[in-house]
Amino acid sequence: QVQLVESGGGLVQAGGSLRLSCAASGRTFSWFTMGWFRQAPGKEREFVAAISLTGTNTQYADSAKGRFTISRDNAKNMVFLQMNNLKPEDTAVYYCAAGSRYTIVASDFASWGQGTQVTVSS
Repeated sequence: QVQLVESGGGLVQAGGSLRLSCAASGRTFSWFTMGWFRQAPGKEREFVAAISLTGTNTQYADSAKGRFTISRDNAKNMVFLQMNNLKPEDTAVYYCAAGSRYTIVASDFASWGQGTQVTVSS
C-alpha cells in the first residue's frame, strides 16, 4: 500500500485553473500507476486521468481531454493534475489513487487519498 495526500483544491470561477497535487509515501512510488478520479454529489466516482509508471503513457476521460494534464515527479513522489478552462460541471471531490496496473478502472486502484474539493462557480 501507499499513502496518498491530495492538495490544491478550492473555489475558482468558470474558465479558471487549478493545479492539484498528490504526495505519496510508504512504498516505492515509481512502482505504481497513478490516477485521478472525481465524485460529484449524488453521482458515481468517475475516472479523470491516469499516468503510467514512468509517465510515458497518459489517458484521459473525454471530459478532461484538452483541458486537464496529468504528470508525475517520481523523484519527489508526487503526481499532479493541471486543470484549465474549468467548468461548473467539474465541481467534485477529486481523489488521487495508486494501482499496480495501467488502467482506468477504479476498482483496480488499491490506494486512495482522502480527496480535495474543487468548486467551480459560474
